[in-house]
Amino acid sequence: MLHRERSAISWIDVLWLAFLGGLALLPPVRETHKQLALLAIVVFQLFEGWLINRLPQRGRAYSVAIKILLATLLVIHTGGTGINSSYYPIYLLPVVSAAIYFGPIATLIWTTLASLAYVSLLIPALQEYELTSAGATVLTIRVLFFFIAAILVNRFVMENRRQVERLQILSEKLEETNHQLRRAEAEARRAERLAALGQLSAGLAHEIRNPLGVIKGSAEMLSQKVKDSQPLVAELAGYISSEVNRLNALIARFLDFARPSRLELRPEPISEIVDRALEATAASFPDAKVKVERQYAQGLPEIQADRQLCEQVFVNLITNAFQAMEGQEDGTLRLSIAPEVSNGEPGVCVTVEDSGAGVPPELREQIFNPFFTSKKEGVGLGLSIVAKIVDDHRGSIRLDSDTIRGARFRVFFPQAASS
Repeated sequence: MLHRERSAISWIDVLWLAFLGGLALLPPVRETHKQLALLAIVVFQLFEGWLINRLPQRGRAYSVAIKILLATLLVIHTGGTGINSSYYPIYLLPVVSAAIYFGPIATLIWTTLASLAYVSLLIPALQEYELTSAGATVLTIRVLFFFIAAILVNRFVMENRRQVERLQILSEKLEETNHQLRRAEAEARRAERLAALGQLSAGLAHEIRNPLGVIKGSAEMLSQKVKDSQPLVAELAGYISSEVNRLNALIARFLDFARPSRLELRPEPISEIVDRALEATAASFPDAKVKVERQYAQGLPEIQADRQLCEQVFVNLITNAFQAMEGQEDGTLRLSIAPEVSNGEPGVCVTVEDSGAGVPPELREQIFNPFFTSKKEGVGLGLSIVAKIVDDHRGSIRLDSDTIRGARFRVFFPQAASS
């Protein structure tokens, strides 16, 4: 893995400056060509990072090629015949740079080019001198050391890159695990709140339902006795009965929330459940100007579900979506179903997305809490019951936080064992 190259002067550059400056001061000190070549190497070494940043794709290749050229100039202008120059180790500079920047094959290619540049200096020398066997041996050893240095450095660099990649993969996995752990903790806290509030709701509902029965019975008896003689009293008694009925319906919802679900699980096609819920909900909003977009994947597995309760989940979500888009001339409801794996368990994810006003960020953490509602009417149990049903199916539900407009609910159900 390649990292962004430095563009500022670092302590390594200072070391290069000191090292090459020391070479320039070695006798003979007044070799102008040597000092100019070393100065050119120093300047290029300082601005190498800038070149690579400006040309990310080709900058490294240009850098190694320029270093080979500068090394050749230095060797040519030192030691009489270039092949006998004591500065031949300067070729290690482009060789090591190639080993750091490139993979094994490219490193061997650049090392070969650097070696050819050095060996090519033998051509003018042969016009004046004869190549002895001892000289050929020394030249071969020098070239072999170029390749040994390149292989060792490249092997170290490649192993370091692999280690960095492994650590990055582990870091990403750890981040995903932490994210799943935080989500599981949030769901566990929500489940605890649901259980505690469910027990409280059940107790209060039973305590309230009994006196309500007495009130309703008394109001009906009063209405029958004074129906002819005192119509106003009979009308007021009727109001009492209707309000008692409304309270009884509300208590029934409390009991539904508190009562443990009795699931009748069987393999069910999720697409049919969603379509039935959409059909039932759309009938309740005949004047809604909402365009429905369906995106169902092919070959969806069945889910292990209680069909009636799952329909209740999507009726509630789709009803909320229609209500959020009331008054819009071009509302859009998107329903998508796709296979998904959650915490290592295969299943199906259903997405319900609307183009309404959405949920404010500060309320998204509370949206599934019992008795929380942003509507003028209602008691805030709808999404709590939805979350409870999904939890009972060993599924999960969440409100995505990356939507710019509208709300997007994602509901996951594990697939049936037969699938």
